[in-house]
This record gives sequence, C-alpha cells and structure tokens, in this order.
Amino acid sequence: MMPRWVVVAVPWHMADYAKLLEAGLAAVAGACRVTRAVQANMQAVARIVKDDKSPVTVADYASQAVVAWALRERLGGELILVGEETSAFLRNPENAGHLAATVEAAREAWPDVTEDALLLAMDDGAGDPHHAAFWTLDPIDGTKGFLRGGQYAVSLCYIERGLPVVGVLGCPNLARDFSAPVDRPDRHGTIYFCIKGEGVYEMGADEGGEDPPRSGRPPKSGGAPRRITRLAHREEDPITLCTSVEESHSNFDQTGRVMADLAARGIKQREAVRIDSQAKYAVVARGQADVYLRMPTKKGYQELIWDHAAGALIAAESGVAVTDIEGRELDFSQGRHLSKNRGIVAAPPRVHGELIGAIGRVLGAG
Repeated sequence: MMPRWVVVAVPWHMADYAKLLEAGLAAVAGACRVTRAVQANMQAVARIVKDDKSPVTVADYASQAVVAWALRERLGGELILVGEETSAFLRNPENAGHLAATVEAAREAWPDVTEDALLLAMDDGAGDPHHAAFWTLDPIDGTKGFLRGGQYAVSLCYIERGLPVVGVLGCPNLARDFSAPVDRPDRHGTIYFCIKGEGVYEMGADEGGEDPPRSGRPPKSGGAPRRITRLAHREEDPITLCTSVEESHSNFDQTGRVMADLAARGIKQREAVRIDSQAKYAVVARGQADVYLRMPTKKGYQELIWDHAAGALIAAESGVAVTDIEGRELDFSQGRHLSKNRGIVAAPPRVHGELIGAIGRVLGAG
C-alpha cells in the first residue's frame, strides 16, 4: 500500500517562529551540503587525516560549525545552542590535520571560513540546556549509517520552556519519492520542517540552497514544499516496524517480543524497515513505516535530547503519537538527557495504544 499524503500550500507566518524556521532551514541545508560532500569523498578525507573513521569526525565538526554560523548570520544576537560536539579535539595540535580537513569541508557552505572562525562556531555548541529557550543540534545522527553510505540525519530543533517548537530534520540520503527503497541513498535527499501546531512539510535537501523559501515563494530549483499528513491507521492494515541497523541502539530481543505479542493478537505485520538515525521518525511520519520502537538497551540508560527533539516534533506534527515506552510525553526540560523518560514509541494513535499495551505485557512478564 502506498503511503498517503496531502499537498497544500505552505502557510508562512510573520511570527518569530517563522524567522527561526527560516534560519534553521538555511543552517540545515548548508550542513546537508557539507555532509554529502564529505560522504562522497570519504577515501580522500581518510587519506588526509590517516584514519578510516575520520570522515565522519570531519563531517560532524564541519556540520555543527556551519549550523552555528548560519544561525548567527541570520538571527544575530545571543545564540544558545546545545550541540553534541565541542572544539576541544580540533584545538589539540596533534589533530591539526583534522582541523584543516574540517575547514575545507565547511567551505562547501561557508566559503570564507577560517580556522579561528570555525573553532569559535564550534564553541557556540556549549549552550545551557536549562535555559528557557535554546537550539539543540545533532550534526550527524547515525554515524555508522553515514560511514556505510546509508541513512543519517542533521537534526536541529528550537526548544522553548521544555517543548520543541521549531524543528528541521535534514535527511541527505532519503528520497522524496515514497516508492523508492529507504535503504538506497538518494542523490538529492529531503528536509522536513515544522512549527509546532502548524503541520510538517518536506522539500528536497538541495532545494534549500542559501535562501530557503519564504513569503510564499517556491524553492530556487522549482517545486513547492508539500505537507505530510499521517492518516489514521485502519484496523485491517498490517503494520511495518522501522528499527535501527545497529543492535546497540535498541533492545532487539524486547522489540521482537513486543511485535510477537501484537502478532498473537491478530495484528498483521510486514517485513521491518531497518535504517539508522532520526530518519526513522520521517519514515513513520510519511507512512513508509508505522512503528518506531526504541527499547532501552540497559537499565538506567537515558536518551539525549538532540537524538529525538526534531524527529519527535516532526512525527507528532504529521499526526503520529510519540511518547516513551510507558506512554509519557517526552520531557525536554531536564537538561541534555530525557531523564524522566524510558525509550521511545512513535506510531499512529491506534497502533500506539496497541504498542503500549504490548510493552506492558512483555515487561510485566519479563
């Protein structure tokens, strides 16, 4: 069954959130160009820094620096950004090769960047996660997916009073064509974006350019952003699980038991979709899968806010229910971790309710 979506005009507003979204789109579009360029030249980057795993390090740092720079350029004033990376590694003289490669990568979106400017931009990522309002960023979510040439994401979200309110999720290898296999890298990619309460939209990652759409104007390369609406899941419809490639990211045994519990209750299932990163939220939001289930891998494990803020908001704005495995809303007011939550459940409301019941039975029996 093909996913169902609705195409409508994008309602650009004059409120501050619209300005934040415009800046976020420019920042993520730039970061997508940077990460795609590094991924396309990983062997060359690895030779420069003499480390096979360094391409993702270079792309991570360049992506974060470009996002911080782009936000400052467009918003001015104080920037409070809670990023995953710091500049400490690049400031170490022993890693001068990494710094040079990172600067070269950042030039894809920031042509006149210097080493000092890049390091200062990296330092912007050390913001206070307890501030009333701040941005949070994962410059490359899905490290192993990036290294194998698969799915990964650039995730940026503005959090206000503990609530994600503006989200931009760049999926540089995810095709806009819903019929394209999600495990096959696309040469254009997709960006998802939203303001809380206004629905979620998608456009090509290479359509963001240096000047994202505003005031109703279409992207430079043509075509219009389209709204993604996740319609209600019907009782007779089979469900598709979207899960990680890496088993370390979720408890696969418990996930299997939850899905088996649903099957025993007559809920039909298709073959699972396995991809890395917050692209899973996008795939569920647009209907290529129905369930994103992240069971904790160990007792006391706490999810990081930048691993979920943008993706969870985008899925919710499409009509997907997003909670932890106990059915509680995700609480982004606790600092860098979702310390009051356990795991993640994202699915259309009817399926979500079935999942919470199955999780309770599985954990109660375990």
